[in-house]
Amino acid sequence: MSKYSDDPAWSDIVPLPQDDGGPNPLAAIAYKDEYSEAMSYLRAVMAENEMSERVLGLTEHIISMNPAHYTVWLYRAKCLFTLSSDLKAEIAWLNPTALKHLKNYQIWHHRQTIIEKLDSADGEVTFISSMLEADSKNYHVWSYRQWLVRRFDLWHEGELEAVEGMLKEDVRNNSAWNHRWFVVFGNEKMEGVDDGVLEREMDYAKAAIYMTPQNQSPWNYLRGLLRYAKLPASTLKEFALEFASPEKPDEVHSSHALDLLADIYAEEENKKEAEKALDLLAKRFDPIRANYWNYRKSLLELPAAAS
Repeated sequence: MSKYSDDPAWSDIVPLPQDDGGPNPLAAIAYKDEYSEAMSYLRAVMAENEMSERVLGLTEHIISMNPAHYTVWLYRAKCLFTLSSDLKAEIAWLNPTALKHLKNYQIWHHRQTIIEKLDSADGEVTFISSMLEADSKNYHVWSYRQWLVRRFDLWHEGELEAVEGMLKEDVRNNSAWNHRWFVVFGNEKMEGVDDGVLEREMDYAKAAIYMTPQNQSPWNYLRGLLRYAKLPASTLKEFALEFASPEKPDEVHSSHALDLLADIYAEEENKKEAEKALDLLAKRFDPIRANYWNYRKSLLELPAAAS
């Protein structure tokens, strides 16, 4: 791209160079010349609070070089709104930009700002699906999806079916498990879920465990269900014993089942069996966290055992 200083369209602007702290800065940042010049012109137009099409072009150029520059995104949004620009066109421009920079938070904040202004989620779920195909555990995408569900009341718009599809592809996708919990239990307008939903979710998590006993996500989901329903850990005792038993260390198929059994035995004040489960975890099935399991074991000496 030609220099802004050579462009007649920018001849009225006196660029403002970055002040790194005097003529001999201690730690000046070595920006590329193209980026430094573009930023010097942006500082100048920001100082005059200019809102124009050329400013939008300038911000687009800077974003192409540094998509993490938060101030540039903020000024771009301000300019878009002032000019009453086509916000659908902005979303169309954002799509390939987001796909190119999957981990960029600023892009998603800007997108949320634009969608909020548009007051419409049309096409967003489809785009999010394409993003998750590229990176199924992208934190920014999942966070944005949850905001979208809350903002536009999409709880029953295929979200549960979509997350089931993702878990069918990868039952170990902890982000998808988290979103399932959000969809089922995260609606603040909901006063609670009935026993049928709790039973459905219990069965779903158990089915996932039968497929992958050493997958921590569905075990965590089951524990969450117990807390939500205010049920004792012993509710899952018979299920956990299908995968582990302190008495049969050679038949342990899941360290997470042992972990749960340790809690169950502690809850039942069966200190001996709880100690056996924790010793197996510390010495054989999860020795990398031996200090944690030994700490758990020490808690059994307290008047009320804690997990």
